[in-house]
Amino acid sequence: MSAGAGWRVWWLGARPRTLGAGLVPVVVGTAAAGEVIWWRLVAAALVAAGLQVGVNLANDYFDGVRGVDTHERVGPARLTQSGAATPRAVLAAALLSIAVAGFAGLALAIATRPVLVLVVGGLGILAALLYSGGPRPYAGLGLGEVMVFVFFGLVATCGTTFVMIETVTADSWWCAAVMGLLAVAILEANNIRDIGTDEAAGKRTLAVRLGEDHARALYGTMVVGAFGTIVAGVLAHLLNDAVGLTQWGLVGLAAWPLAIRPLEAARIASGHDLIPVLVGTAKLHAATGLLLSLGLVLSHTV
Repeated sequence: MSAGAGWRVWWLGARPRTLGAGLVPVVVGTAAAGEVIWWRLVAAALVAAGLQVGVNLANDYFDGVRGVDTHERVGPARLTQSGAATPRAVLAAALLSIAVAGFAGLALAIATRPVLVLVVGGLGILAALLYSGGPRPYAGLGLGEVMVFVFFGLVATCGTTFVMIETVTADSWWCAAVMGLLAVAILEANNIRDIGTDEAAGKRTLAVRLGEDHARALYGTMVVGAFGTIVAGVLAHLLNDAVGLTQWGLVGLAAWPLAIRPLEAARIASGHDLIPVLVGTAKLHAATGLLLSLGLVLSHTV
């Protein structure tokens, strides 16, 4: 790491605005369980944060050394690309973060069902490393959105519920889908902003493959789809309470006003003007998750 790279540089390099994408599903999954085992909650949070920071730093490293991130990029400077830290230091920090997640996950595996939790955890670690790393990074194959939905939606939310009560509730599945769709929206807002530089570097994200107009439409579909999923889950509950989302899940709809500005901006904004879309979507993701959690808690206590 260069002499000028202090704790603040590393904190910004970890992309703190994205951490909610991993941590909020842990809160939601715990609320869906209806029971809290505190040390497991802390361990699940360490898994989520460790993998989130790890994939961010690994992305920083691999995109930096492969020339994907250059001084032409629109978003905030990255550690490797800017020279704020050496590539080796960034890679070491990424591996350390993933190791923290791995040890926390091991503790959860021992306490619950070792084989199942270790297999899912191992897949999560591979997903973190292969997003931008390996011979064929799947982010450049247009698969980033699918993996984000799976790991930051289904696995993070349902996995947390599972380590609390060793089963996954219907509420957890529905909320996991909501969290996954909004996590994909965060990624899409980022990738729309980076279409120009990614295409120039040969990184063919889904946004690059779809083109700007269709990528913007996909972003809107993810946001609207998340709130539609809440409504669909509650309707399913009215038909069969064993497979639907409790009516208290409608509390999550209160986050909708936060979606209006990002949705409007995502239709026309470009370059630096897309950064508020990314920030606003992250806030929307967090607010929706926390409101869903409130609804789930109320469903168990009222």
